[in-house]
Amino acid sequence: MNIRVVIVDDEPLARLAVKVRLAQRAAFELVGEFGDGDSAYEGIVALKPDLVFVDVEMPGKSGLDMLAALPPAQRPMAILLTAYEGFALQAFELAALDYLLKPVDDERFDEALDRAQQAFPYRCQSRAAAQAAPVAPALRSFSVRVGSRTVLVPVADVERIEADGDYASLHANGKIWLVRERLHNLATQLDPRQFHRVHRSSIVRLDMITELRSLTNRDAMLRLRDGSVLRASRSYMPALTEALQHLNTKTDS
Repeated sequence: MNIRVVIVDDEPLARLAVKVRLAQRAAFELVGEFGDGDSAYEGIVALKPDLVFVDVEMPGKSGLDMLAALPPAQRPMAILLTAYEGFALQAFELAALDYLLKPVDDERFDEALDRAQQAFPYRCQSRAAAQAAPVAPALRSFSVRVGSRTVLVPVADVERIEADGDYASLHANGKIWLVRERLHNLATQLDPRQFHRVHRSSIVRLDMITELRSLTNRDAMLRLRDGSVLRASRSYMPALTEALQHLNTKTDS
């Protein structure tokens, strides 16, 4: 499935440069281009692209304002284009995939497209999980063998889950329980509105996250309520940030 792209830039030559580069990658399909923030907002709502290249500074509504105005559920993956370095924080707050300084060289542009291709499957999974009704009820408790006993650990008590070889370790109320099941299998049984995979080796309950700090390689460090710190891989960041936005919206309402 192709990644549908929209380009937003008030400079026609800048839009052309992006189009020429996109044409060299078969996985990307250009579906629209806009020269200002207002028309881009309406176009994105109508076209529902997967990825948008956005010039940060434009006359009228800026690229950042346009993205921020979109409801989180309708906000595509974004790669920001700018001649200045001072917008990194806003880019991170909007879960931008990348932040390219003009003039953009071919290697950095290709790196940004690679990042979009890596994040795209997780974005699709996140949207599908949010929109589709669950086929089966989410898991309510884990069955854990402790010697000759079987202990039921409520899912509501679990704060995070980490891979442990072919097994997984549950962290709940200061205790660690070993479950004889792979992390990937557990991820499919949990409610995606409450739990999210942040790394190939860890799952976190969303309401346990108290701080998210970006790193230079576009990974992030997560601080949890119990003080523990986990690394979030950049491949999972777009879907994680979207899930956190949905959680905050629900909490605010």
